[in-house]
Amino acid sequence: MSKQSTSHLFMIEPESFYSNEQTSYTNHYQEDASNEDIADITKKALVEFHNLKDKIEAKGIQVTSLKGSKECPDHIFPNWFMTFDNKTMQIFSMLAPNRRKEKKLSMIEHLSETYELTADFSYLENKEIFLESTSSMVFDRVNRIVYAGISPRTNAVQLIIWCRNNDFELVLFETESHTGSPIYHTDVLMYVGTDIIGICFDVIKEEHVDYVREKVNAHHDVVELTSEQIQNFSGNAIEAKNEAGELFLIISSRGFNALNDDQVNKLLKSYKEIIHSDIPTIEKYGGGSARCMLTELF
Repeated sequence: MSKQSTSHLFMIEPESFYSNEQTSYTNHYQEDASNEDIADITKKALVEFHNLKDKIEAKGIQVTSLKGSKECPDHIFPNWFMTFDNKTMQIFSMLAPNRRKEKKLSMIEHLSETYELTADFSYLENKEIFLESTSSMVFDRVNRIVYAGISPRTNAVQLIIWCRNNDFELVLFETESHTGSPIYHTDVLMYVGTDIIGICFDVIKEEHVDYVREKVNAHHDVVELTSEQIQNFSGNAIEAKNEAGELFLIISSRGFNALNDDQVNKLLKSYKEIIHSDIPTIEKYGGGSARCMLTELF
């Protein structure tokens, strides 16, 4: 039986970090940094990166960290691959040209020491078909369900094909952010844990809400998030466990502080602790948060 979460996470330490112009038109959570000093932004991001990594490791969760590249401002968000508990991995297609460069041969070779590469969907980039791994698809691995919101980075047809070929049920829906545009990644609005799901129904288009609600309630307790909490990255969280099997939820301090007491208390019934760290620079200029920075190594 598949397990929902892992005790081993993957991170990429940024060589250079700044607001990526190539992603800004689909990511409405990042801010322009054209008037800011890149070296200064990178320095702040590095401190935030190491603080989060240290807090995760302090709880007994293993982290593998590789160095990023100067030409890749979003390298800190390893959304281009995923691993499976049968020790295979797949590589995915990315919308932004400079995000495609994140798939460094050295990183793939490092991962290939443990995981067999069974699929590489990079060729779809030439066809303008994008499916950005665990950011586009939020997994209920135990019940083999994929939750996905359609966006320029999450192609509906490719989702259907991928889920059919990999034996996952697809729960597909449309979203609307605070700008009126689709939310760029599904992992901004929801996460799936072993016992509990955090999700914002307010940003799912009305005609899809009942269907999605039925699916998430079938196997899990649910923490309902507001659209304001989503703007504070409360939905961009990930479950992990330590070697003792204790479950933790990892989230940014901004996302955690936006939760109310009832939500926190409900989460603490499922988790040993909520690990949170302050990553304001990464959130401001990257438009992503804690979950975006972490990829599971099963």
